[in-house]
Amino acid sequence: MSENPSSAQPTKPLIKPSIMFVCVHNAGRSQMAAAYARVMSGGRVEVRSAGSAPADSLNPAVVAAMHEEGIDIAAERPKILTTEAVEKSDAVVTMGCGDTCPFFPGKRYEDWKLDDPAGQNVEAVRPIRDEIKRRVGTLVSELLGESVG
Repeated sequence: MSENPSSAQPTKPLIKPSIMFVCVHNAGRSQMAAAYARVMSGGRVEVRSAGSAPADSLNPAVVAAMHEEGIDIAAERPKILTTEAVEKSDAVVTMGCGDTCPFFPGKRYEDWKLDDPAGQNVEAVRPIRDEIKRRVGTLVSELLGESVG
């Protein structure tokens, strides 16, 4: 006897967790973190990034360091931090932006102490990139409840 498809329980829509990465210029650390979160989550996490004082363009050494990882962020542009973007995010990760990030109760906040890649060459950016990759992997795994690579 075959099962009647109309009697099957409807599946609950999956709620996509969201992460907001914030640094001062949104030209380096937060852009790398956002790119890794998109890749590592396979699109299962909504990702935002912004800066409290956005630069005009991305740091070229950051773009090069991410290219080494096979991730192209050259088309990304720094964005201004908005209260609405923080409000829509489940987790907010700050990287050296001080107290400029709006606070909303019930959100997960993390402050990652990382060197600023501004003015650095690609050799100096690599260890920052690698630490961001490690931390993003942990965060995405926790949000999704599964290991990601």
